[in-house]
Amino acid sequence: MVNAPRFSWRFLLPQYWLLWLGAAFLYLLSWLPYRVLMGIGATFGRLLFKVLKSRQKIARRNLELCFPEMAAAERETLLWRNAEESGKAMLETVIGWWWPDWRIRKLAHFKGYEHIQQALAEGKGVLLLAAHFLHLEAACRVFGLTHPSVGFYRPNNNPLWDYLQYHGRARSNKYMIGKRDVKGLIQALNGQEVCFYLPDQDYGRNRAEFVPFFAVAETATTTGTLLFANAANCVVIPVITSRLADYQGYQIEILPPFQDFPSGDDKLDVTRVNQWVERAVLQHPEQYMWLHRRFKTRPDPNAPSLY
Repeated sequence: MVNAPRFSWRFLLPQYWLLWLGAAFLYLLSWLPYRVLMGIGATFGRLLFKVLKSRQKIARRNLELCFPEMAAAERETLLWRNAEESGKAMLETVIGWWWPDWRIRKLAHFKGYEHIQQALAEGKGVLLLAAHFLHLEAACRVFGLTHPSVGFYRPNNNPLWDYLQYHGRARSNKYMIGKRDVKGLIQALNGQEVCFYLPDQDYGRNRAEFVPFFAVAETATTTGTLLFANAANCVVIPVITSRLADYQGYQIEILPPFQDFPSGDDKLDVTRVNQWVERAVLQHPEQYMWLHRRFKTRPDPNAPSLY
């Protein structure tokens, strides 16, 4: 478990004033109506993509690799919709961290929570598989209103930002576990906690299998899901989060648990995980985090980069 950062009087030193000013501005901004915040975020996202050419290039390349059959003009439209979603995500961070519960509840929509209840009733923990959707900060806050959860956490190098980030993310959830604390997550699962785990990024070739993801036949995919499922008394349950149209908020859809998982065939099992991520992404492809270099690790370390 990560020790919750404590407030320090050194945070009042001049070196932190600019960060305090930015945080205060974002806090005041967060009190605007949800519709207005999303509009500001969309505009900011398009501007940001025009400035951050390298990230724009990564997102465009990911879309080319995953959807080669899609018309170039359609992919370009999807790219700029993703830019808008990326800008919204920045303001969804302040929604998740600072909105009071009464405002969050107005945006909360749940489906399938009975699958989690059933697992807990059977005395098991829940390894909740989520994908890297851009709205995840807000969605996790929404989820915590129904069942406070445990999640992985990477401390920030700036101690003040780390303080704000930790306590923001723990607003309606339980506690955080260091991103490399395998034993800590297993203990939480054995203690019948609901633990978020995101298996859809490129974490390198250590503990990974190369299996299909969309049109890329050999994609480095973590076997961490299998490690936790084997080591802990838990059920593996996928969840799909989405931002709803017409400013209705966020839907948390809990799906039925994986059956016969793990099967003992690592390639087959992580392929199942990737197939689930694909189905989730295809529901709202513009909301997915295409900015990550998902295909940076190749089966042949000497092979040229796909980027």
